[in-house]
Amino acid sequence: MAFADPNPLRGIVLKVCSVTVFVAMQTCIKLAGSGIPPGQISFHRSAFAIVPILVYLAWRGELRQAFQTDNPVGHVKRGLLGVCAMGAGFYGLVHLPLPDAIAIGYAMPLIAVVFAAVFLKETVRLYRWTAVVIGLVGVLIISLPKLSLFGEEGFGSEAAVGAMAVLVSAILGAGAMLQVRQLVREEKTSTIVLFFSLTAALLSALTWFFGWADLSWQGLGLLALAGFFGGLGQIFLTESYRFADVSTIAPFEYCSIILGSIAAYLLFSEVPTMTTLTGAAIVVAAGIFIIYREHQLGLERRAARKASTPQG
Repeated sequence: MAFADPNPLRGIVLKVCSVTVFVAMQTCIKLAGSGIPPGQISFHRSAFAIVPILVYLAWRGELRQAFQTDNPVGHVKRGLLGVCAMGAGFYGLVHLPLPDAIAIGYAMPLIAVVFAAVFLKETVRLYRWTAVVIGLVGVLIISLPKLSLFGEEGFGSEAAVGAMAVLVSAILGAGAMLQVRQLVREEKTSTIVLFFSLTAALLSALTWFFGWADLSWQGLGLLALAGFFGGLGQIFLTESYRFADVSTIAPFEYCSIILGSIAAYLLFSEVPTMTTLTGAAIVVAAGIFIIYREHQLGLERRAARKASTPQG
């Protein structure tokens, strides 16, 4: 990938900014309380994210073009998968310690590798399969103490259901990632970002018919702030890819476990267990290896194309 202004350090800083505001978004949602339905949280997260996204697109002069699409059905599919993943993830977020929810969510890119092999028929060799299996073992290490509560406390255990919800969110999120990969072949990034927020807001608004909680002004403000942070995080993430390639900045996603642990300790008196830290370390190592392997394969493919190009 060629960059108009390659600047890896700037790309890394923007990536870390995106991770920071996404953790701030999750923190606001936890502070808003546990009695708010996931659909209501998803609506506020999506609707208020539109504000910074519109400002950003207008600043870049891309607002008019962003509303133009040749694949509205594809955006609806991405929106449906994304909003379901969002709702499940938010349910888990409010019923689990913040570091646990973040660490279990790291399963998403691992599952995406499996989905890419199964549904897109991509070639996944032994190295990446091994990393995926090891990473999922790490997720199991984090989740197992929560899932064991199904037997001890029954199906209604909040921690057990919360862990399952985050795992479901990771599966749905991986499906949404595949849908995005299909969309980027024919749609602009600005269009994908804008249409996701719009469709997610509309789809999650339908959950109003199932009953929403009466929010205090503080709760409403926290959810609105969460949505704003979500949109701002998406902007930082998009901008980071303008200055550096994915293999350079993607590993910095994992600093979210550090930031999340700090926020959890200061605001909720939550301390990550040794089981969570061990599992997270395994998942992070597997994820970084997959990123490295993807980078190496990309270099090999580019070298092969260059070698096969006729020389005049």
